[in-house]
Amino acid sequence: MPVKIDPKLHREKKPPWIRVRLPNNPVFWDTKEVLDNLKLVTVCEEAQCPNRWECWGLGTATFMIAGDRCTRACGFCAVDTRRPLPLDESEPDHVAEAVTRMKLKHVVITAVARDDLEDGGAEHFSKVIRKVREASSTVVIEVLVPDFLGRDESIRTVVDAMPAIYNHNIETVERLTPLVRSKAEYRRSLSVLLRAREIAEAEGRRCVTKSGMMLGLGEREEEVLSAMDDLRAHRVTVLTLGQYLRPSPKHLPVVDYIEPTQFDRYREIALEKGFRHVASGPLVRSSYHASDFKPEQDPLA
Repeated sequence: MPVKIDPKLHREKKPPWIRVRLPNNPVFWDTKEVLDNLKLVTVCEEAQCPNRWECWGLGTATFMIAGDRCTRACGFCAVDTRRPLPLDESEPDHVAEAVTRMKLKHVVITAVARDDLEDGGAEHFSKVIRKVREASSTVVIEVLVPDFLGRDESIRTVVDAMPAIYNHNIETVERLTPLVRSKAEYRRSLSVLLRAREIAEAEGRRCVTKSGMMLGLGEREEEVLSAMDDLRAHRVTVLTLGQYLRPSPKHLPVVDYIEPTQFDRYREIALEKGFRHVASGPLVRSSYHASDFKPEQDPLA
């Protein structure tokens, strides 16, 4: 039976703790100019991230490669769903140049789902990672990848490019996954995360795995805790928890706004369960303050 959200539970009025400060830092505009000049897409804008003013003000950004058209239509996501355009072969060079010009110490590279491509865009990810590393030997490279439909070869292609952090979001609890995520499967996402770590470690390398969830879609506390257990069982050590915010009336409604104290409580529970680093708060997103976590904090075991 399809999962449905009870319309009586919808909460559209935002509480006072959901506040976003507008930009007043000149670095914000410098960052925007670099991105515009290089014709780069950022998830900051495409996903309407509430922290883009702060992050851009600090001279950081999350690059979204492989175009701005997604082959999936997830109920929470603001990214456009249309037939994708061909890959831009110059994009790896442009991302690398942006990393250099912005003097980034930590870069997050994500992408739309490209189910139209045989490898899901994995080779394009690999090219971007390698170009960024050529441009900067010290930058920490984090990727936020789709599930590649669980294809082992695609996972291996990205891992072999040696990103420091392999991030793939489960987004929500298992019960709500069919409602929230288009084409995605909860258990498949868990297996993708485990496989990424296994591939790296088989070659004697560290590859931190990271995942995140949006709260406020109608999940129960016991389901959130169960998802934490599932992630730890699949050896994920970095976790992000944030409030779901409805991008438009066409998207899934907010069922509840989670109190900041509950986010704090979830963080403490997650740390007790063995996560090495947890970012948990109403405005937390996958790449928010991503550089706060250092890969060396995560052991190979």
